[in-house]
Formats: sequence, C-alpha cells, structure tokens
Amino acid sequence: MRIGIASDHAGFMLKKQMKKALTKQGHTITDYGPSSLSPTDDYPDFVVPLAQAVAGRKVQRGIAICGSGVGACIAANKVRGIRAH
Repeated sequence: MRIGIASDHAGFMLKKQMKKALTKQGHTITDYGPSSLSPTDDYPDFVVPLAQAVAGRKVQRGIAICGSGVGACIAANKVRGIRAH
C-alpha cells in the first residue's frame, strides 16, 4: 500500500519508527513532513501536503502524528475531498 506520513515535532521520533515498521511490512512510505526536528514548527498545517497527496490519490492512506490531533484534522479538512478523523 502507498502510505503518506507526516508529523509535528512532538511526533517526529514516532514517525521515524512507524516509517521503518511499515516499510518492513512491504508498504511504500512517502514522508510529507519536515525531514529534521524543528521544535519551533508545531502548527498543525504540516498535515496539509499530506492531505493534498491523499486527495490527489498519490497515496492510498495518510498518517498524521500530532500533539494536537484536533488541529491536524481541522487543517486536513480544509483540503477538498478530505475528511480526517
């Protein structure tokens, strides 16, 4: 399965672990989040590129890891064709 993943700084280490585990299971993972830890960037808009990839069918599923799950859902739901929960 093609899976997109992104996280804010609070979920950065979990994202790395999930990418490794999902890849080991045979999934293709695309990271739509920052590639380095940035404690100053924790606003949930990081999830918008991930939501756009899901809406555009570049990936089949999206995983967003965020300290503010509600905020991430609100940001993702701004993308046409996406209903995050």
